[in-house]
Amino acid sequence: MKIFTELYQIEEMEPTAVALGNFDGVHLGHQRLIKEAVDYAARNGVKSAVFTFSNHPKDLLPKAKKVKNILYKNEKTEIIASLGVDYLFEIPFTKAIMTMDPVYFIDHILLNRFNMKAAFCGFNYRFGLEAAGNPDVLRNVGTDRGFEVFEMDPYKIKGNIVSSSLIRTLVASGQVEQCKTYMGRNYEIGGEVVVGNRLGRKLGFPTSNLVIDTSMVTPPNGVYVTFCDYNGVRYPSVTNVGNKPTIGHYNKNVETHIFDFDKELYGKKIIVEFLKKTRDEVQFDNVKDLSEQIVRDCREAKIYHEKLAEAEKE
Repeated sequence: MKIFTELYQIEEMEPTAVALGNFDGVHLGHQRLIKEAVDYAARNGVKSAVFTFSNHPKDLLPKAKKVKNILYKNEKTEIIASLGVDYLFEIPFTKAIMTMDPVYFIDHILLNRFNMKAAFCGFNYRFGLEAAGNPDVLRNVGTDRGFEVFEMDPYKIKGNIVSSSLIRTLVASGQVEQCKTYMGRNYEIGGEVVVGNRLGRKLGFPTSNLVIDTSMVTPPNGVYVTFCDYNGVRYPSVTNVGNKPTIGHYNKNVETHIFDFDKELYGKKIIVEFLKKTRDEVQFDNVKDLSEQIVRDCREAKIYHEKLAEAEKE
């Protein structure tokens, strides 16, 4: 997959079928839309492409609250590439694009730059000045300019419209076990392991600590059954998200204990996949009570992982 990060880089493009959208979660609804563009391209002898932005459009709106990410940029690129896409147009969303006349947007970007022969978009796709562009505008211009438009109806799973907003809500409320249903993968956060207070090691439960990435949606404080991905291997683990109130005042972090693992991970990159929340974070009267609860948390997480492994064998 070839990636373009600026409009000026795109010249003399081959004819394309373009999936249009922000694709900030590349959830199962997004994946279906992209696959439709890829399939069309294969049938009609054109190239498949995805047109998205490197920043969230809502971040340019006055006084708008910054939108939290639900996956990292490299993950977004990898997932799109895995769907068989030929070209990824991932350009900055600017004020010029935000205020562009919708028809000019189509002519200047979609047709002149992308050489678009077919557009694929969701029912709620909007573009141009005051978000006046929509699938109907695309169809009207397409009739005149000679490109096809395929609008996807709301993609539902279990009666819910799949959206990045829904996934953000699930993560922020601790309902991480539902994320895979809509994303096709577990919700995860990653980063470099930093030195903590080493209390876990003293208690017999060494942990790997991650500083909270403020650009990502973070699960609420509590204990979670997790996988820890390190060096291409997934290890069963249990994770505490929170401020460690029993032992002092700390910034919110992610603290993961990997079962049956004795490698030193300080300075290494890991990814934590969230499977299920088991309890809220609480403040205990003393470290002894905390230690006893950690034993119970580990036991519960191990049982969950054992059941998961058995289910995968069936």
